[in-house]
Amino acid sequence: MKTEMTEHRPLQGAELLAVAADPIRWTLLNKLAAGGSCVCNLQADVPIAANLLSYHLKVLREAGLVTASRRGRWIDYALAPDALDRLHAALPAVTAAPVP
Repeated sequence: MKTEMTEHRPLQGAELLAVAADPIRWTLLNKLAAGGSCVCNLQADVPIAANLLSYHLKVLREAGLVTASRRGRWIDYALAPDALDRLHAALPAVTAAPVP
């Protein structure tokens, strides 16, 4: 049986980009963009201490970029459905200068 885990207030703008800019969290977001994963598989893909991996996943969950669901004693993580849209929206609007 899967149960969704509690989420926190999603961040916006520069705060959201700062969360995603961390190299470990960026790697996790890229792994999860390819599909959901059990934390055990993420541990194999991102070779850091388990407590540090848990911390980075918690930061991503609190930012609303990642969702987590419990499956027995395992936790499955997935990219939040609106994560890419929110990251894109957080980027400043850039207008191209006309080429002379």
